[in-house]
Amino acid sequence: MNGLPTLAWHAAAATEVAREVACDPRAGLSAAEASARLTRHGPNTISAKRGRPWWVRLLLQFHAPLVYILLLAGAVTLWLAEYTDSAVILGVVLANAIIGFVQEQKAVAAIDALARSMRIEATVRRDGERRRIDAAQLVVGDIVLLEPGDKVPADLRLLDGAVKDLRIDESTLTGESKAVAKDAAALAEATVLADRRCMAYAGALVVRGTGEGIVVATADATEVGRISEMISSAEQIATPLTKKIAAFSHLLLWVILAVAVVAFVVGLLRGNPASEMFKAAVALAVGAIPEGLPAAVTIMLAVGVARMAGKKAIIRKLPAVEALGSTTVICSDKTGTLTQNQMTVRAAWCAGAEYEFTGGGYDPAGEARLAGAAHASRAEDHPALLELLACGALCNDAVLVARDGRWEIHGDPTEAALVVAARKLSDAGGADLSRDILAARFPRLDAIPFESDRQFMATLHAREPESGSDAGERVVYVKGSVERVLGMCETAMGPRGENVPLDRAAAHTAAAALAGRGLRVLAFARVDAAPGQRDLTHPMVEQGLTFVGVQGMLDPPRPEAIDAVAACQLAGVRVKMITGDHALTAATIAGMIGIDGAGPHTEGNFGTTPRVLTGAEMATIPDADLPAQAETTAVFARMTPEQKLRLVKGLQSRGHIVAMTGDGVNDAPALRQADIGVAMGIAGTEVAKDAADMVLADDNFATIEAAVEEGRNVFSNLTKFIVWTLPTNGGEAFVILAAIMLGWPLPILPIHALYINMITAILLGMPLIFEAKEPGVMARPPRDPNRPLLTFELFMRTGLVSLLLCTGAMGLFHWELARGMSEATARTAAVSVIVVGEIFYLFSSRALLRPAWAVPLFSNMWLWAGIAAMLVVQFAFAHTPIVNRLFHTAPLDASAWARVLLAAAGVLVIVEAEKAIRRAAAKGSVADSA
Repeated sequence: MNGLPTLAWHAAAATEVAREVACDPRAGLSAAEASARLTRHGPNTISAKRGRPWWVRLLLQFHAPLVYILLLAGAVTLWLAEYTDSAVILGVVLANAIIGFVQEQKAVAAIDALARSMRIEATVRRDGERRRIDAAQLVVGDIVLLEPGDKVPADLRLLDGAVKDLRIDESTLTGESKAVAKDAAALAEATVLADRRCMAYAGALVVRGTGEGIVVATADATEVGRISEMISSAEQIATPLTKKIAAFSHLLLWVILAVAVVAFVVGLLRGNPASEMFKAAVALAVGAIPEGLPAAVTIMLAVGVARMAGKKAIIRKLPAVEALGSTTVICSDKTGTLTQNQMTVRAAWCAGAEYEFTGGGYDPAGEARLAGAAHASRAEDHPALLELLACGALCNDAVLVARDGRWEIHGDPTEAALVVAARKLSDAGGADLSRDILAARFPRLDAIPFESDRQFMATLHAREPESGSDAGERVVYVKGSVERVLGMCETAMGPRGENVPLDRAAAHTAAAALAGRGLRVLAFARVDAAPGQRDLTHPMVEQGLTFVGVQGMLDPPRPEAIDAVAACQLAGVRVKMITGDHALTAATIAGMIGIDGAGPHTEGNFGTTPRVLTGAEMATIPDADLPAQAETTAVFARMTPEQKLRLVKGLQSRGHIVAMTGDGVNDAPALRQADIGVAMGIAGTEVAKDAADMVLADDNFATIEAAVEEGRNVFSNLTKFIVWTLPTNGGEAFVILAAIMLGWPLPILPIHALYINMITAILLGMPLIFEAKEPGVMARPPRDPNRPLLTFELFMRTGLVSLLLCTGAMGLFHWELARGMSEATARTAAVSVIVVGEIFYLFSSRALLRPAWAVPLFSNMWLWAGIAAMLVVQFAFAHTPIVNRLFHTAPLDASAWARVLLAAAGVLVIVEAEKAIRRAAAKGSVADSA
């Protein structure tokens, strides 16, 4: 009574279901009973999941090691009365917290979107009367009436005798790309969700026919409600970047604190006053803190977001930019992403001959020609083909229209494909099979609509407009499943349009050959009716028909998707296809696209290799064995929402960074679980978009490939920034630590460290964001997810540059003191050598392994603008009186600036020598291994 699955509804007869929920299908519930059930069990709305209060979520944004470091820096600078610097640092912390808070608010909006999707109206029968009510008022036992355009308001068990040509689009729930024909017959209990023809599920759309059903589940007990629960329980996965930044921040936090404590203790042991040593330790900590890193990461990711938006990839969560670049597996939906989402007739067979059709989608441009022929077939030379295509276009309810330079359809995609195929023979000359011309020449008089139990559709046509006469000739056209149509035929159409004996075996063989290529096959037949006949009855078509032929259709791959899949696989990113279609169709499309491990079907291997895995097969695989199976399988067909979620978790358990695409409600849990969830912007539901990290504005797989390339570039540039900026902090820390250890005056003060860290990060580091993609970025394998942010080689380089800057700063500081200059002048020289050294090192950082001159000098004009601005600021730092007073600096003479330039240039020379040595060593190891 509460909608819980006390019964396998699809496996029980409708009468048994009615007894279980205590309702009368003819009269429905009484208003009083419906009200009582609503009071007991609540409204038909998905429950809102309670989460943390907003203020808790906001405070948690500050719960991170790097933020602790920044808060410490802000507190220290505030204690030092450096109010401007303190405000800048705390402002960066607050900005990062607000950005993270907003992102989290968007991420939890998926549940709200599900609730909105349930707020619809429903037509019910209560007290024997038809009523229109808010779907939220539905209860288990209500009788719901379905009509075209209705959204199914709850989970329904369809009633016997009440289902008439009912087709429901369940793509948002099951992934099935075409509308499902429904009937009321009970099914086996093991029947998977996508094949439960006697059920109608909440959120699905009625596209044709009518029906009635008993409400068996409402609110959270519906299939949509179960998906809501999975969305809320799906684990939020940290991206590779956030993991690495967190690990790096933890390490940095403890290193800085340890070094500061050691410096403080050593100073005390040397007999220095505790207050002085505390200030020195604070200076060391402030110098070592990379204040600009969080802002740089945020800005760099934001620029990546802007670039991806220009490529029609809309990023909803900033870390997703870099996660794309780390992706090792892309699990892609088929329909509309890898394919055009436009059914297309690819082949036909009639009168013993096979024909092929060129072109794709709903654009009628293309040709019909004999298989293997180089030229289009002319209609007058192929009467049987002419009749076959005319039959498909007339026994049809779809309409093809041109709008704004694009072809669109109204109606079923399968029927639209038949209309387009007929137009292709028209373009070959000799006949006009366009829908309007055919409808004028053969006006429809009556029809028997398609029903799943009959498996065919039939239409009655007059051969010419009758002009008031009732004696005109009549013809009946039939289309349907091969088995059903052939069973109604007695003769076949010959090559010249004549009747010949029917060779059933040949027809079945031809149809099976087309189906074996993954095509959806329909059979066509005709029969002459009595002159003046105006009504079409079942006895007229159930026997005595003339078999005309078969047509096979497929949703063709996007040409750009084929190239994009190849590019991803070259880059070491494995592509796996997930679809609601049947296994053979899925395998065929995957082979056409070129997905590795999804080659064409060959006799004897289908079903025995890990190439295709169906949902029914996955249900039998234990959780412990699934990751290995997922690793080796290329195509997944007929997947349920739970199975998609299992698949993503299985791949992640093997260390993969998983990108998952989807458009329906059924995809939302897996999108949330994936490292990077990718929703469709055109065909996607609001639920899928809200659960995703990225939305494709064009629903195109090629956009994912472009986003992966951009993501790799973002991480590459971010690595360059980190490798460039850390020596600044390391150099400052070494300078201060050395001074404490040796008992010398501090060469740089805390305020100088803050100045260097913030100004250089903004003016010099940020331009690295705009570095162009390095050659071959998509020819490299994905980064190992376990690889640290800084490799050993880059860590050693960071240490090398830190020592070079420390040596230069300490050397010039004591040089100026030895010349008799003031401490202020000496400190200005020390600060200047670090800043100018960072400018020279910037050129080396543009290429981490290649020589600096391998990068075009003027390929990044932002770099030159930053350098120019930094030189102006540094000159003002040394030579502006008001700045001298604020920062305790003094002007430098020409000789001092010359020494600064010489020491700074040494950084570039030594780093390039180190890179050359590494390149030579790498070549030598390759030669030795060969």
